Amino acid sequence: MPQVAADSLLPFRPRRVLVAGTSGAGKTTLARRIAAILELPHSEIDALFHGPNWVPRPEFVSDVEAAIAAERWVTEWQYRLARPLLAERADTLVWLDYPRHLVMWRVIQRTVSRRAQRAVMWNGNVEGPLWRLFTDKTHIVRWAWDTHAKTPSRVRALLAGDTHLVVVRLRGPLEAER
Repeated sequence: MPQVAADSLLPFRPRRVLVAGTSGAGKTTLARRIAAILELPHSEIDALFHGPNWVPRPEFVSDVEAAIAAERWVTEWQYRLARPLLAERADTLVWLDYPRHLVMWRVIQRTVSRRAQRAVMWNGNVEGPLWRLFTDKTHIVRWAWDTHAKTPSRVRALLAGDTHLVVVRLRGPLEAER
């Protein structure tokens, strides 16, 4: 389980990269940047998971398997059914281990902006009304709050096994920028 400091060189040029972190931490943004820098294709895992009206797509797992069958890719490490498949195939895990206050600031900003702009996301979905934060346990802001402690536990559990992954743990945006 080699761990690499954010500002050191990796032992190899990554070809299959996962970006882990709490919802709202910036996984997709960083995954896109990594893909551009390393010239790797990026598959946004949320687009594979969410069907119209936020219904999970039945093809999700088979689409993930098809995406990671390629020799080179970047995606986000999320969804219970996909995480083991992704980790088995990846060579590098970039972990956004950001403090809760930063993640919450980011997810609230993003959610309010998407809602105000009525931004169309995956398969025609848009953010629901903001008041649902108070009534819907799966609202993205509540989800980020409730699951913030789960990501470190998941990463540690993964690393406790006999993993082949090189891990880059980033504790803040400045480290990610470097």
